[in-house]
Amino acid sequence: MSRRRNSEPLKPLARTPLSLRLWPRSLTFRVIAFSTVWAILTLVVIFTLITTLYRQASERGFDSLLSAHLFNLIGSVGISDTGALTGAPDLGDLRFSEPNSGWYWSVEPASEGVHGDLHSSSMTRTIPSPSVAEVPFNASFQRSYAAEGIDGEQLEVFESEFVLDAKNRAARFRVMGNQSELEQEISIFQRRLLTYLSLFGVGMIAINAIAILLGLQPLRRVRNALAMVREGTAQRLDGRFPAEIEPLANETNALIENNRRIVERSRTQVGNLAHSLKTPLAVLLNEGRALGGAKGQLIAEQAASMQKQVEHYLQRARVAAQRDSVVYRTPVAPLVQRMVRVLQKLNPQTSLSLSLPATEIVFAGEREDLEELLGNLLENAMKWARSAVSVSVVPLTGKDDTASLFEIGIEDDGPGIPEDKARDALRRGRRLDETKPGTGLGLAIVADLVNEYGGVLSLERSGMGGLKAVVRLRSLQ
Repeated sequence: MSRRRNSEPLKPLARTPLSLRLWPRSLTFRVIAFSTVWAILTLVVIFTLITTLYRQASERGFDSLLSAHLFNLIGSVGISDTGALTGAPDLGDLRFSEPNSGWYWSVEPASEGVHGDLHSSSMTRTIPSPSVAEVPFNASFQRSYAAEGIDGEQLEVFESEFVLDAKNRAARFRVMGNQSELEQEISIFQRRLLTYLSLFGVGMIAINAIAILLGLQPLRRVRNALAMVREGTAQRLDGRFPAEIEPLANETNALIENNRRIVERSRTQVGNLAHSLKTPLAVLLNEGRALGGAKGQLIAEQAASMQKQVEHYLQRARVAAQRDSVVYRTPVAPLVQRMVRVLQKLNPQTSLSLSLPATEIVFAGEREDLEELLGNLLENAMKWARSAVSVSVVPLTGKDDTASLFEIGIEDDGPGIPEDKARDALRRGRRLDETKPGTGLGLAIVADLVNEYGGVLSLERSGMGGLKAVVRLRSLQ
């Protein structure tokens, strides 16, 4: 027989947008993630800004150095009467004397009547320069351009044409600096800066995470205090909380106190109603029995039925009043063991087996409700069983971390209930077999109790051949 569920599921999960389902629910994770992303973006911006400023400063310094060397070179070279270039320039940098160092200077004729050339000892071969058409001189007869060095290095060239004497004889002066060295220095600076900023970023993220965890600690205290209230070990949220959380704690305490007052008021009203109806119903029942005959029997039966109906609805009112309370806890194993022992003594001809889990299960409700639920199911199983009844209690895992469930299974080897009659068996006052004693209220009362606690009741085919009643209820973690 396929499983049938005869009550609503335990709080079906509401459908949420996909983006919210994919995003972690942890507030700590969200805050740390946002602060981490912000820290990374900030460090990236700082790294980019510093490296850009450093590059600009380095390039300006490099250009200023080449310009200074160029003017020094111009001041160190002259021309003889015969038009030969003369002079022994010393620019004060040893790199101009190291062969193929990437730092070179040269002086070449730029007009008629000038001959010969001068160059640094580091310049082992001629480095070509672009034509004036490609890179023109500015108003100061200077120009700068990039060129390839002797060993393939990248060069930055500063060039100027300068008149050497009154005869307008001119020479072309060039100073070349190793641009690759500059790029290498910039790369080294960037790597060091990245290392320092990474270490700083890791430290900053760690400090932020610690600060956030400490800042959210009061929320964990509130959660633990609520868990103690839910488990029945505390009556209210006690302790000192930060100013931002203290109003929440005060409102929660007010809600708990209000629920407690509602429960007490409901219990008082239930007791008053039960007391006021007890005497009239007892009088009717006694009068019916005393009257005798068909009419007396009818009156007695109806009075007895009224007593059961009143008791049932009073029970439902009491359960509904305390359903949302968070301070009730009932250990399941001791209660089940006691009821099984009682039923075994009352039905010695029926074999009754019990299976309990090793872990402790605590029912999130009152003991009287669980007793009535189990009592009705056990009595029903004993009434229909041929020779054996089995009772099992199993802990279950809920659909999320906040839901803990347990399952009670009671099965017998009796005739069972056909699938098309299972739903009728849960209807109030409906009896599938009039030859058996009873009021037809047992399974209906169980279904109502289970529904009041947000549980599930199902009637299935037992492996023993009869009926298996399965009840799932919430437990305290």
